[in-house]
Amino acid sequence: MSTSTKLPLILSERSHQTRDLAISFLMQQGVENPQCLSLAAGLVDPQTLPVQDALQAASQVLSTEESGRSALQYGTTQGSLGLRSELLNHFASLEGVEAKDLGIDKHQLIATTGSQQLLSLVSEVLFDPGDICLVAGPTYFVFAGNLTGVGARSVTIPVDDYGMQPEALNAALEQIDSMQELHRVKMIYVVSYYDNPSGVCVATERRQQIVEIAQKWSRDHRILVLEDAAYRELQYDGEVHPSLWSFDKSRDHVIYTQTFSKTFSPGIRVGFGVLPEDLVTPICDRKGNEDFGSSNFNQHLIAETLKSGRYTQHLQNVREGYRQKRDSMLAAAKKYFEDLPGVSWISPHGGLYVWMSLPEEIATGFDSPLFKEAVANKVMYVPGELCYAGPVENRPKHQMRLSYGVLTPEKITEAMKRLAVSVKNVMANNA
Repeated sequence: MSTSTKLPLILSERSHQTRDLAISFLMQQGVENPQCLSLAAGLVDPQTLPVQDALQAASQVLSTEESGRSALQYGTTQGSLGLRSELLNHFASLEGVEAKDLGIDKHQLIATTGSQQLLSLVSEVLFDPGDICLVAGPTYFVFAGNLTGVGARSVTIPVDDYGMQPEALNAALEQIDSMQELHRVKMIYVVSYYDNPSGVCVATERRQQIVEIAQKWSRDHRILVLEDAAYRELQYDGEVHPSLWSFDKSRDHVIYTQTFSKTFSPGIRVGFGVLPEDLVTPICDRKGNEDFGSSNFNQHLIAETLKSGRYTQHLQNVREGYRQKRDSMLAAAKKYFEDLPGVSWISPHGGLYVWMSLPEEIATGFDSPLFKEAVANKVMYVPGELCYAGPVENRPKHQMRLSYGVLTPEKITEAMKRLAVSVKNVMANNA
């Protein structure tokens, strides 16, 4: 047989469904335009990365042969028992109760490689091709990719300044039921705090309503709520909201996930999930097939950081730094965009993002005149259409996600100025 012609490689159908073209394109643009000020990158501020805290924690973990070898050995699929004990106390503190009053124990906690791993695991375990997940519009576009990757269908529920609209959620489930497809509904996905991408925080009364709606429509099977609380601890002002999880008194309808990537270190990549009891084994079985357990050393490092109290002090510094960046972006938006007709934005109380809407005739996609004008002016953003699930032709085309996570306050101001110039130029060309 001749070897001069390479035979084609046949990839799985799933590999075609999970191509990450959007992120790849943004990374390519960043590399090819190094002078660009990126309002697209969802990275954390390098100045917040806790070098000394991590060094002290690692030194403590490695301070004895016994503790060092324990951390450097394989761990367990569900996660270090020491970390899960610390996580139980940490979660109880966030919930404002004692650990003994949570109604769960550490065996319902799982340590993950960031919260993203749990989103992927839940998708793999719950959804068959054709099953349905209800998501906000806009929503976290990486999770939308997880759903596409397993062949699930996304039904978009509109949001406003107070988060997912319960009336629209209930109406969507009524319609699905009328089409004899309620049996395909597996989950409702909610980014509950300072949503990526919109920065919206779900109002307290809506949190209870969303859980109640999931329980109401759980007829022949349980419809779960996946609460993605990745940004919960990045609050700068405003009302303190209880979790959706806290409204699930049965502890069997809400999956809760959180991460230390945004608040401590994305390089360490430790997150955790709080699972209904009968979901623990299926998730761990799937996770065991993938990695036998997330990095054991990193789990020991986070456990030590929590136990020592260094995490709490670090978090205070992180919040203050991001609050200043948030304020810089909002001040720049007011200065440079307020006089532009049809432009509006959401002022978040936490998180890393500002969501901006332009007049409907101003497209923001990769192929739009605005995106090309922005790159020419050395500024970059995430097109809002990437943050919607469902058919591309049905998505709004005139919105942008702007991140204040990476740049300094001064560079945020300059980036917003460049973006405003770009928008003005496109508006003038359309006039």
